[in-house]
Amino acid sequence: MLKVAVLVSGGGTNLQAILDAIDEGKIRNARIVSVISNNPNAYALERAKKHGVPAVCITRKACGSTEAFNAALLKALQDCGADLVVLAGCLVVIPKEIIRAYEGRIINIHPSLIPSFCGTGFYGLKVHEEALKRGVKVTGATVHIVDEGTDTGPILLQKAVEVKEGDTPEILQRRVMEEAEWILLPKAIDMLANKEA
Repeated sequence: MLKVAVLVSGGGTNLQAILDAIDEGKIRNARIVSVISNNPNAYALERAKKHGVPAVCITRKACGSTEAFNAALLKALQDCGADLVVLAGCLVVIPKEIIRAYEGRIINIHPSLIPSFCGTGFYGLKVHEEALKRGVKVTGATVHIVDEGTDTGPILLQKAVEVKEGDTPEILQRRVMEEAEWILLPKAIDMLANKEA
């Protein structure tokens, strides 16, 4: 059974997609052992508690320094025995110590078809704003392995999503989540848990 730690910063819709996929048997041989947030107000923490999943909040402010925060985050991952770390709307730059400790075992979902609209500064609505500004007809989402770059690790899965006339960044963001992110992230976890990736 693959032990999964999910790192979150906000509402936790991707976390919910993972929880639902485990309940529905779409993710086999995996369970979430911890949900970790850097934001005490993240609704994702509530989603975890409602599902009986251990949830913890670790903030830079409470830790006092970036170094202490990084060390606390690494300890939390080690303490829960995580085999796989899933970044599900996590707005923390994962420190090199954690990437090295979990090399090839950290995945991220990015709301575009990498290599488009990715890298430093491309997160949340900014990705969709840029896609609309550029006038692309197709966008989507990508699940990739996290390396020491920003959105540069090996790609596991991608799914295209149509951009429609009259889309706003918010409407496009919702469509990308519904049609790509909530499908790809559980699928990637299932593939890794069953050694199909």
